[in-house]
Amino acid sequence: MFTSWICCPSLGMTPVTLPVWLWLLSCASANMEDNNLSGFCAGHPGIPGTPGRNGHPGVPGRDGRYGRDGMPGPQGEKGDEGKQGLHGPIGPKGIAGIAGLTGEKGVKGESVFSYNSAFSAKRSKTHIFPLLEEPVRFDVVIHNDQQHYNPATGKFTCEIPGLYYFVVHSTVYKTSLQFDIMKNNVTISSFFQYYGNWPKPVSLSGGALMRLDPEDQVWVQVAVGDYNGIYSSAKTDSTFTGFLVYSDWKNAHFLV
Repeated sequence: MFTSWICCPSLGMTPVTLPVWLWLLSCASANMEDNNLSGFCAGHPGIPGTPGRNGHPGVPGRDGRYGRDGMPGPQGEKGDEGKQGLHGPIGPKGIAGIAGLTGEKGVKGESVFSYNSAFSAKRSKTHIFPLLEEPVRFDVVIHNDQQHYNPATGKFTCEIPGLYYFVVHSTVYKTSLQFDIMKNNVTISSFFQYYGNWPKPVSLSGGALMRLDPEDQVWVQVAVGDYNGIYSSAKTDSTFTGFLVYSDWKNAHFLV
């Protein structure tokens, strides 16, 4: 118990005779509203305390957000070639493309089939002149592999249709000569050579190009008066020749 002047905000400078703990409590209670102890008189700053102990390690934090993509790195070295994979299934048929331009014409090739027809024959050595308006018989065969010419009749019979050429080379002696190249009883071409009683024979030649179909016939005949001077001897001949130039029938090879 003692009496003392106390500086207390709530009482001012008041003489109090109280136990020390009681007057301190009264001063403190007057300033406890809202836990505000600012009403106490300020003392001198205390001595700094010793550092506290390290705290326990905290719980690991959550993963942060993904960062942005980095810049592309440099190109690496080429790796080893891998094994060939299995063949995949055949894909669907594609749409047909646009037709290309027409190519250049190729070189003419050789035909698989050979269309041949040719003959040549001459008059035997005789001084007998041929009869008028009858086929002249060139009875000595020079060439006739296909047997399309008949020396007994003097007629050529077509078996391979196409374009043919026929030619007559005749020696003219003792009388003038006029002869026709005939096709199926139709005159195709006519030729004439006058003989003027010359000591030596002269010659007369003529030919014709014509198209023939199977079974067509071609021959030579004289048909004008005494102009039948086709002559043959040991030194001179009269010949009849014909041959196929080209065939124009796709099935001609069946007749060969």
